[in-house]
Amino acid sequence: MIDHGIVLTGGGAQLKSLDSVISDATKVPVFVAQDPLECVAIGTGESLKNIDVLKKH
Repeated sequence: MIDHGIVLTGGGAQLKSLDSVISDATKVPVFVAQDPLECVAIGTGESLKNIDVLKKH
């Protein structure tokens, strides 16, 4: 995260100035994903493709 920054996804990413607040507090670059809600849906779908791996942990 230090090298590349933090990417915010999900509904909370859309809160006004959240990226700035986190960046100021952490001194790390923070970016909001282009479509943060879609990122969550896509990530969930990708996780379900590998549900067997997830169940082992």
